[in-house]
Amino acid sequence: MTTGVRRRMGVEERRRQLIGVALELFSHRPPDDVSIDEIAAAAGISRPLVYHYFPGKQSLYEAALRMAADELAGRFVEPHEGPLGARLLRVMGRFFDFVEGHGPGFAALMRGGPAASAGGSTTANAMIDEVRHAAYLQILAHLGVQDPPARLELVVRSWVSLAESTALIWLDGRRIPRAELELQLVHDFAALAAVSAAYDAEMAEVVLRIVADEPEEGPFGDLLARLTALAG
Repeated sequence: MTTGVRRRMGVEERRRQLIGVALELFSHRPPDDVSIDEIAAAAGISRPLVYHYFPGKQSLYEAALRMAADELAGRFVEPHEGPLGARLLRVMGRFFDFVEGHGPGFAALMRGGPAASAGGSTTANAMIDEVRHAAYLQILAHLGVQDPPARLELVVRSWVSLAESTALIWLDGRRIPRAELELQLVHDFAALAAVSAAYDAEMAEVVLRIVADEPEEGPFGDLLARLTALAG
């Protein structure tokens, strides 16, 4: 029966299967702790057959990493409809869905891949830089800005890095409720933008345009209410 399955499965189909199996294993344990034997067993094939499709664990890891990176970048895609605060909150929800579902694999991706391979680290770093840039471009698109001023670029890139580092810290113990953290990150974006607006007229124009479309019951309105209560 197993042999029949092997015959029916084409090269690309088998490669996709192995990538999916590897990604699932990496989602529960760091890639360094997952062996080729385990991947083969989970796929229902022999160890030599794994090497037939991938020269080694590193090449399989990089293929799985590419799939994960593409999926993560896709989490920042959101229709350009409705208030920005609500859009960012939905993005953070999907982002943390990925983080929670791929814990060890997400940590390995963000930290440069398997510790034993300098080449793997370089590849992983290049992939995560692609994810960061994709997220950056998505946020600029939501803001309706194609040629961002220097301070806006700094705000958006800083926020993307903040979301990444916050997720990594959260995975270590999950001591803050996830929903609160997602909302806090949206508030962080508003705070970064507001502080920058105090220094720059172009940023002030961007922030005022955003605020004009925000309802009182939205995430940005919630932040204003919290700050008002704190001050009063």
